[in-house]
Amino acid sequence: MPSPRSDGRHPDQLRPITFEANIAPYATGSVLVSFGSTRVICAAMIEPKVPLWMRQQGVRGGWLTAEYSMLPYSTLDRKPRDISKGKLDGRTVEIQRLIGRSLRAVVDLMKLGENTLWIDCDVLQADGGTRTASITGAYLATRLAVQRLVDAGKLAENPVLDSVAAVSAGVCGGQELLDLNYVEDKDAEVDANIVMTGRGQFVEMQSSGEEATFTHEQLLSLTALAQKGLKEIAALQTAFLTKCLLAR
Repeated sequence: MPSPRSDGRHPDQLRPITFEANIAPYATGSVLVSFGSTRVICAAMIEPKVPLWMRQQGVRGGWLTAEYSMLPYSTLDRKPRDISKGKLDGRTVEIQRLIGRSLRAVVDLMKLGENTLWIDCDVLQADGGTRTASITGAYLATRLAVQRLVDAGKLAENPVLDSVAAVSAGVCGGQELLDLNYVEDKDAEVDANIVMTGRGQFVEMQSSGEEATFTHEQLLSLTALAQKGLKEIAALQTAFLTKCLLAR
């Protein structure tokens, strides 16, 4: 029998996941997403122009980009703001690019018109899985924002093609676990982050050994574990959006 985790979950069990809509009233769409103790505000706003490089290169359609930050009080030890260091750290750049790629995979940029959809993800509390929570919440914020823009006649049609979500999986103490919290993540021998659409198509798979290696069989097993969790998350996203959109 597998040993229980520090928070009492089964190896294949997600943390409690909740979504709260309209947490940032001035954003076009916003969601507070919680994966256990990890809490992230995800907000989407439209800007009626595209980046200069698109105009210079004659690229048609719109653009979607993301910014990610961990607020100074999101961790036990104060995390200095990037602006105080004069540059973004490598982890921040990596994560916000991942969020952008994940959302662009399910958004038809041609249907956005000559607009830029900005996604901002701000971590209020970090307990592992901030990037996966950000992607999961960013999709919901995007979907709510797009609906508001369609209703207002600012977009001719919904450009969102599918849902997208992300979750972590890893090997900790020789045991394969789903949705790692911070204690598990920092001690994991293998860490993976999987991004998948609602239709079950992979967007991105990041996996690495932390001073360890892993087998092909372990990679397949971690992927299957993540798929199980992502199907559950997709169902939670659908239920949340159904409730929000029917309540308009």
